[in-house]
Amino acid sequence: MANLYRDNPLSKIAWDAFQGLSALEKGPYFQREGKPYHALVAQQFTRPVLDRLCDLATQVRRIAKTRGGVLFLQDLLCEKRAMLYFTQPSTRTFLSFYAACQLLGLNPAEVRDTTTSSEIKGESPEDSIRTFSSFFDILIMRHPAGGFAERIAWLLSNTERPVPVINAGSGKDQHPTQALLDIYTLQRSFERRGGIEQKKIAFVGDLARGRTVRSLAWLLTLYPGVRQYFVAPPSLQIGDDILAALDRAGMAYEISSDLQKIIPEVDAIYMTRIQDEWDVAHESRDLDTSRYHFRVADLARLPADAVIMHPLPRRREIEPGVDGDPRAMYWRQVRNGMWIRAALLLTVFEREREIERYYQDLTS
Repeated sequence: MANLYRDNPLSKIAWDAFQGLSALEKGPYFQREGKPYHALVAQQFTRPVLDRLCDLATQVRRIAKTRGGVLFLQDLLCEKRAMLYFTQPSTRTFLSFYAACQLLGLNPAEVRDTTTSSEIKGESPEDSIRTFSSFFDILIMRHPAGGFAERIAWLLSNTERPVPVINAGSGKDQHPTQALLDIYTLQRSFERRGGIEQKKIAFVGDLARGRTVRSLAWLLTLYPGVRQYFVAPPSLQIGDDILAALDRAGMAYEISSDLQKIIPEVDAIYMTRIQDEWDVAHESRDLDTSRYHFRVADLARLPADAVIMHPLPRRREIEPGVDGDPRAMYWRQVRNGMWIRAALLLTVFEREREIERYYQDLTS
């Protein structure tokens, strides 16, 4: 296996200089030989990398259908160890990473409550994570502070034992691996309709604070002809920084407050819940968002080949009766998270060619 500690770009730039870069400018510092080493921001991913990750996820998914394939996968990273450091509540992201590690034989450990660690004694998060890097080969982390994963990646890159860092949710700003599984779900949903290009995709709900929307909206700029719709009450509408990024990328979009008008026009609807965990004053809890709920009655107006997505958890924004419709993709999204995160782990550890060889033998 290649030496994973070689050619670490983050060791070649001072923190102050790095902090001054835009997310797009930071991207190359998270790569090695054009592939992800750290996975920290959506802006680091190129279209060829997305296509490769999606292909790899499909290969892993198909290999895992047989006992022999499962045994092959479990041997790939059996000498590696992963720390899952989640200081925010998580169900799907945590479990899909945990399952992806198990699928690849990557031994996982976890810290999900800092009161059970030395942080309760006053140890800084940075020192705790430096300790993790002594025992583990990769750090997968969720943290309430935006940009914290980038800070940790830079700190570890300037130690004698740097390890890759994967951002599993960072404040209100980024959730890059959720965006990867969303892209994979869209690709699979539209594989018989020419792919994601030229599609109309609507985001609905709390767009101001939804980090999943912020990350996916950027990745969609890599697909020509996509038009994005942002449907929300004014106080929860998408941020100007995202719109400015879409303008720079030449991405077509529309701002709306009328979900009923949008439903018949789009190929995908991406529903989101109110993110009131960020609402210190509890103002959004009293906001009437019933106009932004998708109901069983709306299925009749949704195009027959469209899809409904949701990063979950949900509240009332999708009626449970919608779940049985074949256009409801949010439970498939959940499982896709395991496959695409397994593909990302294999890429970080440079084992994707072994998947390719096995898959070729399997399908020849």
